[in-house]
Amino acid sequence: MSKRSLKSADVRGKRVLCRVDFNVPMADGQVTDDTRIKAALPTITWLREHGARIILCSHLGRPKGKVVEALRLAPVGKRLGELLGIDVTTASDVAGDDARRAAASLQDGDVMLLENLRFEPGEEQNAPAFARQLASLADLYVDDAFGAAHRAHASTEGVAHLLPAYLGFLMQQEIDALSRLLDNPATPFVAIIGGAKVSDKIEVLEHLVDRVSALLIGGGMANTFLLATGDDIGASLAEPDLVDRARQILDTARAAGVEVGLPTDVVVARQIEDDEGAVVSVDSIGDRAVFDIGPATAEAYANQVARARTVFWNGPLGVAENPAFAAGTRTVAQAVASAHGLTVIGGGDSIAAIEALGLADRIDHISTGGGASLEFLEGKQLPGIAVIPDADATKPEPASPAQTGEEA
Repeated sequence: MSKRSLKSADVRGKRVLCRVDFNVPMADGQVTDDTRIKAALPTITWLREHGARIILCSHLGRPKGKVVEALRLAPVGKRLGELLGIDVTTASDVAGDDARRAAASLQDGDVMLLENLRFEPGEEQNAPAFARQLASLADLYVDDAFGAAHRAHASTEGVAHLLPAYLGFLMQQEIDALSRLLDNPATPFVAIIGGAKVSDKIEVLEHLVDRVSALLIGGGMANTFLLATGDDIGASLAEPDLVDRARQILDTARAAGVEVGLPTDVVVARQIEDDEGAVVSVDSIGDRAVFDIGPATAEAYANQVARARTVFWNGPLGVAENPAFAAGTRTVAQAVASAHGLTVIGGGDSIAAIEALGLADRIDHISTGGGASLEFLEGKQLPGIAVIPDADATKPEPASPAQTGEEA
C-alpha cells in the first residue's frame, strides 16, 4: 500500500492541520501515560524542522458532542510542550474564533493544539460544515492518527477531501508493519489472539486463519472454542451464539493445515476477585470458571512462538489485571519478547503486559491502534487511509479554504 507521504509535501511557511491521536489516559488533570504523544513526535519534529506552522487536532474520551471540562486538551498540550521543549498553545475551542486567531498568528516552526474535536457534534457525524471549518484553518492536511483511522469522522476523512492530504510517519509505520503480516509474511507465522469476547475478534480470526501457520487462542474467547469442540466450560464466560462460527474457523484451519492452539489446562476459580486459582485440565473445570490458560498451555504456546519467524499478538490470555490470573499472559509476553522473528503487538491490554514487564523495547512494532489494527488485519478498508491519495496520484490538488479565502 503506497500512499502519499508527508516527505513529498512542501510545508515551509504553510499552515498544516495534523490529525494526531492524543487520546491518552488522564488522572487529576494530568497525563498518566504519554506513549501516544511520543509516537507523534517524529512527524511533529519533521514539520517543525521544515518550517511548517503546525495545527494539531485530536479527540480525548467520549464527550459525545458536548464540552466536558475533564476532557479538555490543555494538559495534553502542556505535556507535548515539555517533550518538544517549546511553548504549545492550546486553543479554547475547536475551530472557532480562538482557534482561528491562534492559527493566524503562527510562525514557522510553531505548534498549537485545537480543543477536543469531539466537543463538536459535527466531528463524529463527519458533518461537511464542520470539516470545512477545520479545513479553513490550514493549507494542507496530514493524518498521523492510526488509532482513529477506522472512523470516518470529519477530522479523519471529511477534511482530507478539502485539503492536499498526506500520511504522517506514524501512520506509514503502522501500515508498513501490519501489511507485512498480510503480504507474504515469513513463516512460520504465529498469531496469538486473546481477550474476553470472541465477538470482538471473530472477523480477524476468520481473515487470518488460512494465512498463518498456527493460531493460538486464549482469554475468555477460548471458552467459546472449547464449547465448539464439545468441552464443558462450567461457569466460564462464553458466547454460545458464536459456537458455529468458531467451529467453522476450526474446520477452515484443519483444511488449510493450520494448527489451532486451544487450552489443554486452565486456571479456574469461583469468581474473578479470588486471589488464587486452581490449575486443572480442561475436562475438569466442573462448576467453576476459567480465568487464565494453565502453565502447560502457556509453555506450549511459548514453544510455538520461539520457532516463529513472524508473530502477531492481540489480547491477554487471562484476566491479567488480577495477579492470580496473569501467569499465562506473562509467559506469552516473555516468549514474544524473546522471539527471533518479526514481532507485532496490538491492543491495549497486550501492550500493558509487555510494558509492565519492561519488554516493550524488544518488540519490533507496537501498534497504537487497537480497533484500527484489527480492522486492518480483517482486510477492511480504513476510511482514514483510503482517503489519502496514492503516492503516484496525478489528480490536481484541491485548493484549500485558507488559500481561496472561503469561510466555513
